Amino acid sequence: MKYGQIRKMDIANGPGIRTSVFVTGCTHNCFNCFNKEYQNPNFGTDWTDAETERIIGYLKEPAITGLTLLGGEPMQNTEGLIPVIKAVRKAVETNIWVYSGYVYEELVKDASRKKLLSLCDVLVDGPFKEDLKDPGLFFRGSANQRVIAIPATLAAGEVTLLWPDGR
Repeated sequence: MKYGQIRKMDIANGPGIRTSVFVTGCTHNCFNCFNKEYQNPNFGTDWTDAETERIIGYLKEPAITGLTLLGGEPMQNTEGLIPVIKAVRKAVETNIWVYSGYVYEELVKDASRKKLLSLCDVLVDGPFKEDLKDPGLFFRGSANQRVIAIPATLAAGEVTLLWPDGR
């Protein structure tokens, strides 16, 4: 797995001050993607155990309230991310968000994607759509995207939204 950047402190991709990991590789090719260079799966730096230990260290700091996975496309990087998130879960209690251009209903049909989902707390799903862009929405770029509570959704068998109206 490759990554484009790790932000120790990020306030744009989930509530509070979060550590964000931007993986590379994405085939969605959304119009006006804000991370176009991260679509290339060969872009960035190879992930190693040192990066895992670095983010765990960040997450142990009192000011950091959670971890966010985005990119690129995290759900096209499940093989690399699942062991990282398992290590995070073992080392620290934290809230984990994942952004994906896939919708929840697609993700749960694939075993490895569902596994990564099950290790996370919140999913922001769906591709960015320029014609539905709305900067007033909480933690998402376009109105088609949803902020989904993963444990509640998996338990209920139906999507549970954190903010049904998006705000």
